[in-house]
Amino acid sequence: MRTLLLSRIQDVPDYPKPGVMFKDITPLLADAAAFGALTEALAELCLRHRADKVVGLEARGFILAAPAAVRAGIGFVPVRKAGKLPGATLAQAYELEYGTAEIEIHADALEPGDRVLVIDDVLATGGTAEASLQLIRRAGARIAGVAVLLELGFLDGRDRLLGSLDSAPLEALITV
Repeated sequence: MRTLLLSRIQDVPDYPKPGVMFKDITPLLADAAAFGALTEALAELCLRHRADKVVGLEARGFILAAPAAVRAGIGFVPVRKAGKLPGATLAQAYELEYGTAEIEIHADALEPGDRVLVIDDVLATGGTAEASLQLIRRAGARIAGVAVLLELGFLDGRDRLLGSLDSAPLEALITV
């Protein structure tokens, strides 16, 4: 499966700025066999870690998390950039390389005690994932784990998340 997935991830040099090698997953999403294999792998992680809900991180995390949740027979909850969700929300600010950002979740999206698996496409520096773990805990839920398609190991996101995971697993299908 790793070979199939990697063969469908395209390197785009100098995007979004010079010196960055962007990992484009849209060819993978366009390939039904590859996307299906990815969905099955993520759904299996939901079941293995006994998740009650899946949180998908904006925006590509939605694309991966929603079908995995459906396949696993559990609910999907989006974590969005601030100001994008209607109604009552919980917000969490976090540090970026140059400044701060904020993400939100619906205040009533998770039940106390829910086991939540966070799914995203790429783990880079870990800031968004770490903020999502804080939001999930503030909602009274528990962390079942974090799962990503691709981990950029050279950016040390795993190290940043280890303390926040509190022994929950971090699963990367591919690490580069």
